[in-house]
Amino acid sequence: MTNIAASQPAALTTAVSDSSVSRDTLPGEVIVVPVVIHVLYNSKDQNISDAQVLSQINVLNEDYRRLNADAVNTPAPFRGVAADARITFRLARVDPNGYATSGIIHKYTSQSLFLSDDGMKFSSSGGDDAWDARRYLNIWVCSLFGRTLGYATMPGGPAERDGVVIQFSAFGTTGTATPPYNLGRTTTHEIGHWLGLRHPWGDAVCGDDSIADTPPQEGATSGCPTFPQLSSCSINSYGNMFMDFMDFTDDACMNMFTRGQVTEMRGLFALGHIRNTILVSKAYDSTLAMKDTVVTDPGGPSTAVTLRVYPNPFGDHFTLHSADGKGLAGLKATLYSASGKVILQQTLASEDATIRTGTLPAGIYILKLDGLHAPQVFKLVKSTSGN
Repeated sequence: MTNIAASQPAALTTAVSDSSVSRDTLPGEVIVVPVVIHVLYNSKDQNISDAQVLSQINVLNEDYRRLNADAVNTPAPFRGVAADARITFRLARVDPNGYATSGIIHKYTSQSLFLSDDGMKFSSSGGDDAWDARRYLNIWVCSLFGRTLGYATMPGGPAERDGVVIQFSAFGTTGTATPPYNLGRTTTHEIGHWLGLRHPWGDAVCGDDSIADTPPQEGATSGCPTFPQLSSCSINSYGNMFMDFMDFTDDACMNMFTRGQVTEMRGLFALGHIRNTILVSKAYDSTLAMKDTVVTDPGGPSTAVTLRVYPNPFGDHFTLHSADGKGLAGLKATLYSASGKVILQQTLASEDATIRTGTLPAGIYILKLDGLHAPQVFKLVKSTSGN
């Protein structure tokens, strides 16, 4: 796991204009963080299942509430400072345009792997643009180069890069998750960075993470040591808190955050602090979502496809999107003028496709999608004032 200091920033529609009123955290409040998962795949095994995504969300909700079954493994001397963060994570149910979403994006990429340089966060480099970082925690799951399991932005970085990146084989507890990183703790660790936590050793020999109740330790811990583990800077016989989620131990040996770490993380949601807009986001509330246009292939319910074309009216571009992560790849899109003249044709390659229309005059256009059981037709309007 590595950590680096620090799209599509778009306001939610009026249906979910949750930024109008800021507020402070409430005593004992369980904070809800809306999450969007960007699954980027170049091969079949990299296209992890929704079940694997859900397994990771379950781990987060156990670890951040100290409901994880292995909490009983916290050594007795450290149990007094182990704490429930009172933070939960839910997949987004409203996208940045106000439409219903599963909170999981599956997108093909021509990149077989990504470096730790944020390329996966931009469509222009084979990744997927971030959703509004003021409203969502963005998590990109992809194939990372080398031994990197994941990395995160610390609070305060650029919005279009804000979020967490995880190696597809270290995400969740099923599918491609590979021992010893198959219990979802890489994501627990990296979200800790996203919430302002540092490594216990402060990234220096016997360094400081600025948290009073995490004891000093000489450096990162690997594997799964036996308690107690002492180092040159241990202050007592208990030694290192190697079972802390912010160390580098195997997933099976991580099981706790401390009270000090919880105070640090929750403080970021307070009024005036960097994650406060997440506190008032309602992007996880499906009742606030606008309806999609649902196109059902008569071949059967298994071929049902949820399609959307937006914005409409459009300006210099419009986007075709499959809300359920299937159905666009291989379809042929043809744009006609109102008089029936073919303006452009394009074969779609993923679940999302943006068609540039900057040179087209204002007016009415017809979009036809071929490749489903029956052609689908949309009436679009290009405005004179842009998007």
